[in-house]
Amino acid sequence: MKVAPDRVTMSSSGASGASSGAGVEPSERLVIGVLALQGSYPLHSRAVERCGAIARRVRKPADLEELRGLILPGGESTAFAILAHKYGLFEPLRELGRGGLPMLGTCAGAILLGRGDEFPARLGLLAVDVERNAYGRQLDSFSADIDLEPFDSPFHAVFIRAPKFRVLDDSEVETLGVCGDDPVLLRGGNILLTSFHPELTDDLRLHQMFLESCRSARPRKSVAQTRTR
Repeated sequence: MKVAPDRVTMSSSGASGASSGAGVEPSERLVIGVLALQGSYPLHSRAVERCGAIARRVRKPADLEELRGLILPGGESTAFAILAHKYGLFEPLRELGRGGLPMLGTCAGAILLGRGDEFPARLGLLAVDVERNAYGRQLDSFSADIDLEPFDSPFHAVFIRAPKFRVLDDSEVETLGVCGDDPVLLRGGNILLTSFHPELTDDLRLHQMFLESCRSARPRKSVAQTRTR
């Protein structure tokens, strides 16, 4: 089903499973970073908070301290890469990802976390070639109800200038969902990639799944930040 990106409506599917975090002391709740340089970070922050965690907007290396997980949102991958370098975040992000910090990359965020053309710069944290705008231009954006392995009912996935994934190392990467013949949800170690925008629906299941993976992760310091002290 074709949709205009500015007309995507919020789906109520899965919303009733959200945890409000009521009764949980802030010091006991997960602190999840959301890269806030550009793109749809406000919607990811809201989803994290609706799941009962604390969302911290990340704009400089100091914001990476003591996180339990990090979300790289959808947006414009070239702008993300340029701004991450400008504000000294690019190498700290790579170091934290290599060190095991759970990371969720959606659309442009997935482009940064994977591999591909030299431009824009990639973090290369997962053996996946990520092709930008592979489904077409903005006018080719669409949505579809797709089956994702972790869930027992379809997930309403919104694709906007979405990338396509080509897994380079089957032993490292697990495919958790496809749209047609194309993988759209991948997991490899501490990294989760989606080619769609889960933050554009009220279905919190994917954010909840990511937060579950963060609960067992110890808070990590940015290596680059530690070296400056």
